[in-house]
Amino acid sequence: MNRTAIVSLTLGFALFVALLIWQGTGSVMSTLAVAGWGLLPIAAFHLVPLVLDAAAIQVLVSKSCTLGRATLTRWVGESVNSLLPAGQIGGPIAMVRQMKQRGMAGREAAAAITVSTTLQAVAQIVFALLGLAVFGIGASHSAGDSLWLPMLLATALVSVLLYAFYVAQRRGIFGWAFRMLSKMSSKRDWSSLLDRADAVDDIVQRMYGHRRQVLASFALSLVGWIVGTAEVWLILQFIGHPVSWVDALLLESLGQAIRGAAFFVPGSLGVQEGGYLLLAPLVGLPADAALALSLAKRTRELLLGVPGLVYLHFSERGWRRQRAAQQSVSLPTATDTAPL
Repeated sequence: MNRTAIVSLTLGFALFVALLIWQGTGSVMSTLAVAGWGLLPIAAFHLVPLVLDAAAIQVLVSKSCTLGRATLTRWVGESVNSLLPAGQIGGPIAMVRQMKQRGMAGREAAAAITVSTTLQAVAQIVFALLGLAVFGIGASHSAGDSLWLPMLLATALVSVLLYAFYVAQRRGIFGWAFRMLSKMSSKRDWSSLLDRADAVDDIVQRMYGHRRQVLASFALSLVGWIVGTAEVWLILQFIGHPVSWVDALLLESLGQAIRGAAFFVPGSLGVQEGGYLLLAPLVGLPADAALALSLAKRTRELLLGVPGLVYLHFSERGWRRQRAAQQSVSLPTATDTAPL
């Protein structure tokens, strides 16, 4: 974990604790406790958007990856993003490794995760705009009057950055990055890595050229975001603060947008809680219920994420053993090299 991640995690944790103390830890915990065993079906329901997100990956590489494998890959990626202090970059890296372990070429895996992650981010922006539209049309709470413009500006900024990332992909971002590294470290031979990076760029170009698959991946990601609204609705039902579907959509879309904007904070710790506190007045939700909503989501992350990290550990260890065994078999023995 680098220094930036440590600082981000420390600040996020401090904000998380401060918000709990400010709103009253006992009050928040008692509200969350009302859900009880209801947190288990909430965690189970999250498998629905998870499978949709996996399908958004699989549709890009349908000939090389099954939906089941893509679901395991997505599960691992979410577990890493949620629970490990690696920011939002750790999940995609783990997903690429998982796809390689299941027989896919590393170049194709890197291209698929890059394209699917970009399309999911585009779908999230559309989802956030949908939430803003709902808010602008139906919100009647005066507390939201000062929120519309900042949220719209933040969405516009993220859209510009995402478009720049898309343009960079179309112009060969991987090859460019490794050429910059080769200039900074000329003592190392970068030729093989440059060839691989250029190959990834070529596959990315081909994937974007398949418009039907791209549109299907985007649509599946968008449906996944929308289906996730039901998780917020269920949580608030279980903790005794029911809201309408429209209010749940507002909380989920803008809450996820705030969380996504804090991608540099591991697990968006503290930022997610602050976001729900900011949005709570828009739907008439008490502050303790807003924090309980966030904690219920984090409980779901633990219920699904811890097993995901355990699976990741054993799959990585098994893969290393398999590679070591293959290398030992390929090494010549003394009898192989002895003269006749």
